[in-house]
Amino acid sequence: VQLQASGGGLVQAGGSLRLSCAASGRTWNVGVMGWFRRAPGKERDFVAAISRSGGITVYTESVKGRFTISIDSAKNMVYLQMNSLKLEDTAVYYCAAGGGPNWSLEKSYVYWGQGTQVTVSS
Repeated sequence: VQLQASGGGLVQAGGSLRLSCAASGRTWNVGVMGWFRRAPGKERDFVAAISRSGGITVYTESVKGRFTISIDSAKNMVYLQMNSLKLEDTAVYYCAAGGGPNWSLEKSYVYWGQGTQVTVSS
């Protein structure tokens, strides 16, 4: 499975961005898609995840009510709509695919995209 993330950029605080992740290859064995982020000088952290069917979503507390993850299984696309962006959302965002039991842990994901930079300015 190959993942290609896109949609990052520079945005002012309070603004919005939509990240996209295109999956290709043997996607039939992927049960969950997730987004992680790595802020400058920090470890990579979980942001959100969604089941392949789209019926289950999980978010880290800091983005609840601001970010929305969605999936278009027919197109093998996953999206992260980010609203009310804050300075602390600045990070490289990675999409991931896998099927492990704990969606907030990196070890539940097998495939990773290359990352897309999101910079929020004041």
